[in-house]
Amino acid sequence: MTVLSLDATNLRCPLPIIKLAKFAQNLPGGTVIEVAVSDPAAEYDIPAWARMKGHLITGATPRTADSPNFTVTVTLQ
Repeated sequence: MTVLSLDATNLRCPLPIIKLAKFAQNLPGGTVIEVAVSDPAAEYDIPAWARMKGHLITGATPRTADSPNFTVTVTLQ
């Protein structure tokens, strides 16, 4: 299993999704992408994108008072 990180912080909608889609485009199934985002809309957009593409959301780290960013883990299928 390959785990890759993608930094999409400080990007506003729709840029985090565009960056994720382009990043994931040629990666093989089973690849895990940990996406760091700061845009609140990405909390909803990334899971929606994953469902539409047939990928799985396999984890999420919510934002806290100490960390304005959150991480969504997508496993490509």
